[in-house]
Amino acid sequence: MTLLELIIACSILLILASAALPIAKFTVIRSKESDLHRDLREMRDAIDRYKDAADKGAMQIKADSLGYPPDLETLVNGVDIQDKKVKFLRRIPVDPMTGTAEWGLRSNQDDADSDSFGGQNVFDVHTKSQGTALDGTKYSTW
Repeated sequence: MTLLELIIACSILLILASAALPIAKFTVIRSKESDLHRDLREMRDAIDRYKDAADKGAMQIKADSLGYPPDLETLVNGVDIQDKKVKFLRRIPVDPMTGTAEWGLRSNQDDADSDSFGGQNVFDVHTKSQGTALDGTKYSTW
């Protein structure tokens, strides 16, 4: 009788564990997607704050940049505004989908669906991951 009870208890635990595995997998993916949203929002906010400061004439910019930063490092290193060093981004975040700090960049002179970076300025950022999100969209379109 005891052996039979042990086998039944082990089978129930095995069924419950196999049901929990997909839930844990999706939880990890949702966490990465949430981190990606947060990182993109943070970098885009920094680009917008740089653009606002440039539009107000607080710093000198290149004429062809249209007030956008030349690269992400400029946001991290900061610029001189009225004898003070202003940094717009603490650090370049690591892309949770690729595991690197390399992001896809778009210039405002680039096409909206372009995968290549023109190099004039940083108008927008996106992940270099070609994966598909849980909602069916591509990560690179976020």
